[in-house]
Amino acid sequence: MPHFIIECSQDILQQRTPDEIMDAVYHVAQSTNLFAVNDIKVRLQPYHYYRLGEGKKNFLHVFGYIMQGRSTEQKADLSKQISTRLTELLPDISFLSVNIYEFEAATYTNKALINPENSNHDRHFGL
Repeated sequence: MPHFIIECSQDILQQRTPDEIMDAVYHVAQSTNLFAVNDIKVRLQPYHYYRLGEGKKNFLHVFGYIMQGRSTEQKADLSKQISTRLTELLPDISFLSVNIYEFEAATYTNKALINPENSNHDRHFGL
């Protein structure tokens, strides 16, 4: 946790490498001090097929999924910082957007939480 999923048009990868784009998102998330460094996960999915508005040629959208508990201001700042950094990296992009969603702690589970030895229900158990 958190997960940052980047969806973009394939042509974006002609402007910047996947690593450059993922690293930009990772480093912004790390710089906010909202997350443990080893918890941040970033992945990128390019699309060959998509439809955009007239005169628009490409897009990039970041879906950020974080555990509940951050303030609206913290989430808005995270979104703005990611958007700002990616705009610097990709100044000619037609559509660039970021949205932050929250995982509900009550319904979230992972490998650590189902471990029978994890009596404290620590989602970082064994990491």
